[in-house]
Amino acid sequence: MSTPVRARRLSDHEGRQLQQIVRRGSGKSDNSVVKWRRALVVLASAGGNDVATIAKLVQTSPDRVREMIHRFNEKGLSALDPMWAGGRPRRITTIERAIIVSSAAARPTTLDQPFTRWSIRKLERYLATKERLVVSRERLRQILAEEQITFQATKTWKESPDPLREEKLARIEHILEHERERTFSFDEFGPLAIKPEGGQAWATRKKPVRLRANYHKPHGTRQLFSWYSVGDNRLYGRIEVRKGAAPTLRALKAIRALRPDGEPIYVILDNLNHHRGKDLRQWCSDHAVELCFTPTYASRANPIEAHFGPLREFTINNSDYPDHRALAKAVRSYVRWRNANTTDPEILALERKHRAAIRGEAQRRWGQPKRRAA
Repeated sequence: MSTPVRARRLSDHEGRQLQQIVRRGSGKSDNSVVKWRRALVVLASAGGNDVATIAKLVQTSPDRVREMIHRFNEKGLSALDPMWAGGRPRRITTIERAIIVSSAAARPTTLDQPFTRWSIRKLERYLATKERLVVSRERLRQILAEEQITFQATKTWKESPDPLREEKLARIEHILEHERERTFSFDEFGPLAIKPEGGQAWATRKKPVRLRANYHKPHGTRQLFSWYSVGDNRLYGRIEVRKGAAPTLRALKAIRALRPDGEPIYVILDNLNHHRGKDLRQWCSDHAVELCFTPTYASRANPIEAHFGPLREFTINNSDYPDHRALAKAVRSYVRWRNANTTDPEILALERKHRAAIRGEAQRRWGQPKRRAA
């Protein structure tokens, strides 16, 4: 029997990059539709979805999905970039472009320059005096944009310090491959607040839909406890006032009720303290519920993460609910509609957009060490 095609285990870096691409969507200047779709395919595959499900998600053929996955497994994140061709020959050579990119990406202090960041004018002057490379500021901007070098705010980073990271990810992979019909994915979505939420909507040019300003928030917040049946491809949820052990236990009981035969079930969830309480674990032990925890800082390994993107897009963004009752009604209506339309192109597009933001580093599977250069 042939082995199912699946994306290799992702590293933390690849997971962050894919999540970022999917969440930003194809509307951003640095994300083409092609790159977005490929990222969603990889993220969906790494999250445990089979080829047939992914093909429906991205509205393409299974053969095309397999091709994308094989390309990613061979080339890593570079396989996401479209290879456009054509146009007149470049006046700036490939070597000169590489010098421009490497200089722009380097900290100026490493190149003996007395400042912490480049401006276009400073970079132009440095290239002309130190590299003997004359290029106009406007052309320099264009080259950096083409090479996806943008002026961004610096950010912090973190990797999972979990000593059981590899074992946890391996267990999640195993149940997603061999116990799909009895596997559930659980997480909280929130906080849900009553306030106007920005978004997009069709409107006459320069006359956007406007939402009221909101300075007072007397309604408090709620949490959506949601679970996803991997085998049935169905989403469930309930609104709770706050996070805690009691609502988590109620959710687990609802999950257990979906498989009332008494045989073991598997629930993938993150490492919040109220997911690990003594009473909750005892109940799970008594009722054949195995809790499969994601590693610390690696909730991307939870399959339900991909389904929160469409939920936010269709029920939270561009909304202004009067109270929590109306918000809860909208969430329940969306969940019913989503379960009745699992192959809807918009849902599939948004799910793949969210999935593709989830895993990480070229030529590595989850938890495996980085390959050394020959």
